[in-house]
Amino acid sequence: MLNTAVKAARKAGSIINRASLDLDLIRVSSKGRSDFVTEVDRAAEQAIISILKTAYPNHSILAEESGASGPEGDVDYLWIIDPLDGTTNFIHGFPQFAVSIGLKHRGHISQAVVYDPTRNELFTATRGRGAFLNDRRLRVSKRDQLQDCLIGTGFPFRRIEDLDEYISVFTRVTRSTAGVRRPGAASLDLAYVAAGRLDGFWEFGLSPWDVAAGSLLIVEAGGLIADLHGDGDFLASGNVVCGTPKVFSQLQALMRETQPATRLRASS
Repeated sequence: MLNTAVKAARKAGSIINRASLDLDLIRVSSKGRSDFVTEVDRAAEQAIISILKTAYPNHSILAEESGASGPEGDVDYLWIIDPLDGTTNFIHGFPQFAVSIGLKHRGHISQAVVYDPTRNELFTATRGRGAFLNDRRLRVSKRDQLQDCLIGTGFPFRRIEDLDEYISVFTRVTRSTAGVRRPGAASLDLAYVAAGRLDGFWEFGLSPWDVAAGSLLIVEAGGLIADLHGDGDFLASGNVVCGTPKVFSQLQALMRETQPATRLRASS
């Protein structure tokens, strides 16, 4: 199943890379405020779905652009897909975007692929078997003091009314760490935590396809991920805090101390 997901991600990546050579020709439409979709998103998603459906016709799919498809009722296997995470970056030629494919099996993410086609970096994980970047085993960083850490985040661009509350969280984290980064593609941010490039990450209002694959990468690389209250239902709530084991607990405590954060809700 992981090999099939890798095949699908690479196919989508090739579509994205070809399109990136002629950005001016790409048709862009808006799904909402600061929320864009292109013909490239749709083409990449259809390529992924075609490969997955050919291999596993009885599996269900949840994809960002086309929604849910597959057998009705309870199913053991659900593929969760973001064909182009970081569309706004992509249409501006900002090279921070990725293909994200996760497989949920009986309530748990069991396979994960996050593919950065610009850098040809393939992040993969299988439940219980570790996380990898290309062929190299991944481990989260060894930093254990929040003040020494580089932390990633994302802003609630779809719900601008939440921005003031989010800024209060951002300010507190910035004062407590070595720095905060906002690259704009959550799946890659999570992969970077798994790879030790970021020591932690938080964001509110994410969708399942933003988080599914990256969450398994972090766990298999020795990190922790949860929602604001330490629960594992972040796929449903859309609120995520993650990091190395010691950084995770410090970052989560900081989230709880910043009361406005508790009022932010899933917005995707």
